[in-house]
Amino acid sequence: MSGPLAGLRVVELAGIGPAPFACMLLADAGAQVLRLTRPSGAVGGVRGAVAAGAADLLARSRPAIGVDLKAPEGVALVLDLAARADALVEGFRPGVTERLGLGPDACWARNERLVYGRMTGWGQEGPLADRAGHDIDYIAVSGALWPIGRAGDAPVPPLNLVADFGGGGAMLAFGVLAAVLEARTSGRGQVVDMAMVDGSASLTTMLHSLHNAGVWEEARGVNVLDTGAPFYEVYETSDGRHMAVGAIEPQFYAALVEGLGIDPASLPPQLDRSGWPATKRRFAEVFRSRTRSEWTAAFEGTDACVAPVLAPWEAPDHPHNRARATFVAPEGAVQPGPVPRFGRTPGAVASPAGPDEALAAWGIEAERLARLRRAGIADGPS
Repeated sequence: MSGPLAGLRVVELAGIGPAPFACMLLADAGAQVLRLTRPSGAVGGVRGAVAAGAADLLARSRPAIGVDLKAPEGVALVLDLAARADALVEGFRPGVTERLGLGPDACWARNERLVYGRMTGWGQEGPLADRAGHDIDYIAVSGALWPIGRAGDAPVPPLNLVADFGGGGAMLAFGVLAAVLEARTSGRGQVVDMAMVDGSASLTTMLHSLHNAGVWEEARGVNVLDTGAPFYEVYETSDGRHMAVGAIEPQFYAALVEGLGIDPASLPPQLDRSGWPATKRRFAEVFRSRTRSEWTAAFEGTDACVAPVLAPWEAPDHPHNRARATFVAPEGAVQPGPVPRFGRTPGAVASPAGPDEALAAWGIEAERLARLRRAGIADGPS
């Protein structure tokens, strides 16, 4: 393994979505993550619906082995691994790992320095803690969903990017690393309670700042960043594709207007909200006069803050993404590469060891693993 987290050991009690994403980030950065799945095999990808035969990219860079967490021998194995780990990550509902005998207290009895990362939607306490939910529910309650949409329309769910991944998995990875650093000073681990409702609320901090300052109106689709402004909008092109415009600053706005071939004197002032609807109609009419490729070429080399809207499967072929190797294709599977980038200790999408080799590296004897396999508590041949 390469990366700045080489030497960090993490036990992952495999779940779906945000917790695997957090562990993917850690593993890509070099952490030695051991993924424990259900005995029948690895948990599926996007909400368990990865097509048959397709790799679960969220499970990359780390070995996996199926372990029956309801069997005493399986619980004993996890506790032995926790005794050797810096952190454990789980994404079950509150109280589940405690009922399994794998809660924080049980793990700390074996390793008081262990950081115990918990990923849930609603958090470990509160009136909704025991309720089911998904990304859309968490961002609804946190206030992150309401502003996303156009004037007069219902809010638009931003896939499951805001709660599951931005406010969930990425925040959990940050929290685990912060707690590990603290444990190296104090000698004591702690619970990292990462709730997606909390994380998605945190992502709206700037919006609260703008609202508190009185520069964000309490209506959807009428503000600078929510498609209210003509200079922060998505426009259709003549071939049915789209261009994204983010020309907020006056010099960028001037470059946008020039690139569109519009006389600035024929437009209202940029920040005149009363003129935004008319300006938006004018921009839309002009954008519909050329294809996406033609507009991309027209704005190339300018600071107009205009970019083609690419589908996820188009993005790997964009010249900038190719130049930076933003996307990688290990074993032919195209996917986003590790982030962030480290100048001296780069991370990588690693080819994980097999379960036998991985468990041996954690000090689990081959005879014990064979015994667990014969009993059906662990995956693989006996």
